[in-house]
Amino acid sequence: MSMPGTAVEQVYLDILKAVKGAVKVPVSVKLSAQFSNVAHVAGKLDGAGANGLTLFNRFYQPDIDLESLEVKPKILLSTPHALRLPLRWIAILRGHVTASLAATGGIYNAEDAIKMLMAGADVTMLCSALLRHGITHIRTVEKDMARWMQDHEYESVKQMQGSMSQVECADPAAFERAQYVRAVTSCRPS
Repeated sequence: MSMPGTAVEQVYLDILKAVKGAVKVPVSVKLSAQFSNVAHVAGKLDGAGANGLTLFNRFYQPDIDLESLEVKPKILLSTPHALRLPLRWIAILRGHVTASLAATGGIYNAEDAIKMLMAGADVTMLCSALLRHGITHIRTVEKDMARWMQDHEYESVKQMQGSMSQVECADPAAFERAQYVRAVTSCRPS
C-alpha cells in the first residue's frame, strides 16, 4: 500500500535491465493489465530493451472455503471472454513498440488466435484450452487456422499480422474508451 504505481513500474524496469545485463538471449516481459497506463509501461519497457511483451499475466486469486473458513488457492482457468483485454492492448501497441507482442488469455480456438494475430500479436498462447481439451487440441486449432486462411485467401500468417491493429484498421477509434457508449447503447434487452 505504500508503494506508488511509478515505483512498481520502476521495479519492472530495474529487473529488465538486470536480466538483460546478465544474459545474451532475448528477454520478454509478461505484463499485468493492472498498470494505470499499460501503453506507457509497455513503451518504457520497449525503450529499455525488452525484446518481447506478453499481454497479460493473470494473477491467481485466493478463495475462501466457507466450510473450513480457510483462505485457499483456487485456480480458475481463463475463458474465451478474457480475449478482449489483450486483443485491445495488442491492437493499440502494434506499430508503437518494437518489442514482439505475445497474446495470452482467452485463446481457445483458431478464430481466437486469428483475431490476436490480426490485432498485431506475433505469437498467441493457449494454456487453459489445452488443459481443458488436451494437448491434441493444438492440431485442431492449426487445421482450422489453415482452413480459414485458405478460405480467406491469406498466403501467410505474416500477411494477416497487424492488419486490424489500431494503426491499420478503418476505424482506429474503435479501440479507444470512447467506443464504450456506442457498445453499451448497442445492447438490447432480450
